[in-house]
Amino acid sequence: MRKKATKKTTARSDTTNVKKIARKKKAVQVKKKEAKSRVEKPFNSGTMSKSAFFGMLRSLLRRKSMLAWKPISKVRNANRVPYIGPNKRRKYSYICSECSGEFEGTSVAVHHKVECGTLTCFEDLPGFVQRLFVEEEGLILLCNSCHQAKHPKKEKLT
Repeated sequence: MRKKATKKTTARSDTTNVKKIARKKKAVQVKKKEAKSRVEKPFNSGTMSKSAFFGMLRSLLRRKSMLAWKPISKVRNANRVPYIGPNKRRKYSYICSECSGEFEGTSVAVHHKVECGTLTCFEDLPGFVQRLFVEEEGLILLCNSCHQAKHPKKEKLT
């Protein structure tokens, strides 16, 4: 009889351990749900912080300027020369305004002479848009290495 009794007690202790573990998991989940974000998210139905919203807006404006703003394509075309070389698929090369080197189309970028600046609030928007959408006089074509020299990487503070 004792053998049966010990088996029952071990089975009971196993089920109580499982129940305790389940209760702990539920308590942790409740704490996670109760914990509020430290950053206020006033945009996009409470899913975007202010910095995320203005970062998205800045990115969208820059992308639109690259695709639809004609002075950018005019600057690229002004620095374009016919390609003479072994690659039969490549038609044009581009001359860098800084180093005068000859590069393929993916190795050059149109650079704003006057930096567009930051976009961190609605008050920055008119000035940012005005500096972003400039005419040909405010733009130059640079190779990627010259462009990186003009825009050094900022060190992150950690």
